[in-house]
Amino acid sequence: MILEKNTVIRKELFKSIEGLTDEQFNKIPSNGGWSPKQIFEHLVRMETVIATNIAKELKNPDSPKSMNKPIALSTIRLVKVDAPGYTEPTEEYKSKIEMKNELYDSRIFLLDVYESSTKEELREKSFKHPIFGQVPLIQWFPFVGLHEKRHLKQLKKTIEMK
Repeated sequence: MILEKNTVIRKELFKSIEGLTDEQFNKIPSNGGWSPKQIFEHLVRMETVIATNIAKELKNPDSPKSMNKPIALSTIRLVKVDAPGYTEPTEEYKSKIEMKNELYDSRIFLLDVYESSTKEELREKSFKHPIFGQVPLIQWFPFVGLHEKRHLKQLKKTIEMK
């Protein structure tokens, strides 16, 4: 299934924060950057925005067909990309359980969108990525996992600095 790798990466995300208290989870690193909670919040926002955009494009009769893009490059952290404003995390304190539940909800939303469409529809339509341009809807599902994999690296570095 197209989403199996996403599940593996998500489990790794959860495993990486097991030893943290809620205070450590919310602590912003002394050298700047995002706290583990903020990384999780960004992932929730990204997954929700992607699922929303896929659902919107599925209903758009004028959604353009697009060639596959090299989305695997998104895991390379040497290439810095500023998070779109609507995916920026807040400084609001949240527990690990709250953030796990939010990630669970965003994943259910993504799965619902996937299961309510056909692979044919997902190949025939696209929406724009800030770096890759028009990306076929079918590629956005693995992109969510690749994006989480990118931030898993960031999360592990952040936790090491504590």
